[in-house]
Amino acid sequence: MQDQENQAVPNPEADQASAQASTPAEPTLEEQLAATEARLAEMHDAFMRAKAEGENIRRRAQEDVAKAHKFAVESFAEAMVPVKDSLEMALKVESPSLESLKEGVEMTLKQLNSAFEKNRLLEIMPAQGDKLDPNKHQAVAVVPAEQEANTVVSVLQKGYMIADRLLRPAIVTAAQAK
Repeated sequence: MQDQENQAVPNPEADQASAQASTPAEPTLEEQLAATEARLAEMHDAFMRAKAEGENIRRRAQEDVAKAHKFAVESFAEAMVPVKDSLEMALKVESPSLESLKEGVEMTLKQLNSAFEKNRLLEIMPAQGDKLDPNKHQAVAVVPAEQEANTVVSVLQKGYMIADRLLRPAIVTAAQAK
């Protein structure tokens, strides 16, 4: 029975030692500091990579804008080269007839109009009686006319737009108020 009594009596030191062995130990302050420093290093590395990537994107965008400015006229220039070639060929003809000159000029004008269309260069050619639009027309004179006031009487010079931007307004005369 003594064996049973010895077994039944609790031993607090043995229980405490076995409890410490079975539960994981809390990390020490040094271990916590090391883990925090490792996380800080990871975060710093990620930040530096993101910062470098942002700078690379900004630099590439600046280069793209510079190239766009430098070569913006390239498409238009490509369309204009055949027009220049046609004009030079017309000048090389030794004894042109009036008929051949007119035909050559008409063909060159077609090439020029095609170049304008490809590059979205649009004519502004208001018709007589159209309402005067100060965003597209420039009235240089007001003349008496048998039409409504502030309408186009005649076009002295065509205007042009590139896409939605005014390049040159149409120069017109406008009808005077009656």
